[in-house]
Amino acid sequence: MMIKPLLLAGALSIGLLSGCATDANRVPEITYEAAANSPFVATNYRAADALISQFRASPDGGPLIVATVVNIDALDQSSTLGRLISEQVSARFSQRGWAMVEMKFRSAVYMKRGEGELILTREIGEVARLNKAQAVILGSYGVSGTVVFINMKIVQPGSNIVVAAYDYVLPYNNEIRSMLVRSTR
Repeated sequence: MMIKPLLLAGALSIGLLSGCATDANRVPEITYEAAANSPFVATNYRAADALISQFRASPDGGPLIVATVVNIDALDQSSTLGRLISEQVSARFSQRGWAMVEMKFRSAVYMKRGEGELILTREIGEVARLNKAQAVILGSYGVSGTVVFINMKIVQPGSNIVVAAYDYVLPYNNEIRSMLVRSTR
């Protein structure tokens, strides 16, 4: 009869200990405050500000087009990371008074399903002409062992001359890895 209470106590102890181990390994949920203070958006805004400071044109000179930031090793592919960088750079230019052409609503641009606004060099001139854009903002990213290198450029569509450029680095952490996993082909 004494065995049953000992077995029950042992089973309860094991259950409690395994519950503690699960909680210890669980990643805590991020709060709204912590999410609002994420350096990801601020880093992309700094990149846009750096491009704006180099660009020797006026917001009155015509709209700009932002192409999706693409994988440097596969220029016809992007990811959640590339699309978010493009969106945030476009938002920052808009906040700074630049007219931005929203390519998602245009039928004149080749849109690869799931990739965003991919613009190859041969297409830049035609897309810019159709949209009366004074420049196109392009970018690429490359993944290293511990970081992701980002290169952003502003290109004159008629001549393909780079008129502004900025490089920056993101940590290859869980947040960035999760955005790279969600790529589409």
